[in-house]
Amino acid sequence: MSGNDILKGKNILVVDDERDILETLEEILDGCEVDTAVDFESARDLLKNNNYDAVILDIMGVRGFDLLDIAVARKTPALMLTAHGMTVDNLVGSIKLGAKSYIPKDKISEIDIYLREVLLAKEKGKEKSGNWFARLETFFDRRFGHGWKNNDKKFWEEFDKTFEVSKDELEKIM
Repeated sequence: MSGNDILKGKNILVVDDERDILETLEEILDGCEVDTAVDFESARDLLKNNNYDAVILDIMGVRGFDLLDIAVARKTPALMLTAHGMTVDNLVGSIKLGAKSYIPKDKISEIDIYLREVLLAKEKGKEKSGNWFARLETFFDRRFGHGWKNNDKKFWEEFDKTFEVSKDELEKIM
């Protein structure tokens, strides 16, 4: 991490029922203060009793959507990180419930990039940023197949309006 990295010293809660995932994320986020939890109850207690700059939540095995509700109520940005929960319904549901991004575990090595984007958006007072989606859209296209957005056209039209990525931001991503 660079000397003025927005991640440096940030308090992050990571919740996953797989300890190797937690260890991997602790390594990737080595400049952050990272708390971890392997179950819903522990994560809920940590979320309710501590202030975090962001949370990274698994969906399956830890009741990730329930934890997302708590994070949103506390105005703590949440990134969903999932493998087994990688479905269109979970992607759309996560965003509708207030997640700032939805990251496949296949892209775990890039989690710091997505976390930076979320924290920068928060710092700039920007409620929604589509950078993460612009970066992952081709992944989702391959994963979910041609026309996967058609079942929820209204959501995606609204998403495209509110999660706009500027030309400069898009060029940086590509």
